[in-house]
Amino acid sequence: MKTIKNMLAFAALLITTQLYAQTDKETTIKIINAQHYVFNASSAMPMANADVNRVMSRMPGGNGSGMIQLTGSQYQLVVTKDSIEAYLPYYGRAYTASMNPDDSGIKFKSKDFKYKADKKKKGSWVITITPKDAKDTQSVVLNVSQNGYATLSVNSNNRQPISFNGYLTEPKEKKK
Repeated sequence: MKTIKNMLAFAALLITTQLYAQTDKETTIKIINAQHYVFNASSAMPMANADVNRVMSRMPGGNGSGMIQLTGSQYQLVVTKDSIEAYLPYYGRAYTASMNPDDSGIKFKSKDFKYKADKKKKGSWVITITPKDAKDTQSVVLNVSQNGYATLSVNSNNRQPISFNGYLTEPKEKKK
């Protein structure tokens, strides 16, 4: 009886995982080719894992795993043909500190950038964005699966690298 319950729970988990796929292959291809999509971050993985683990393990309910869940947030990277806009958190070691408290996190808008999308075997994509007018960010690399799941890696001049897990969606049209 216990085995049947475990098998049913596992089947339900597989079904909900399949239903939760963000986009289908055609939509993923369409939004990447159109260079018009939003990356929604669901978790962050700082490279300074030892430092983050120490802090997270001291927090109530903290597990010290190094992965930080970003549930309920609107952390995004918005990509269009003529601009890139990032609003993402930052966890890790910064080599120079900003005096402006509004400069925390990874926040920039770029209209001058280099964009390169390479399609890999098995339908995945590697997208490299190099903003030329963002003061701290050197490059942003998106690894995108066929279903729209993605890993975003951000490399900065003055901070350790950080990665985010999330998914791509089509941008919502703004209400007039």
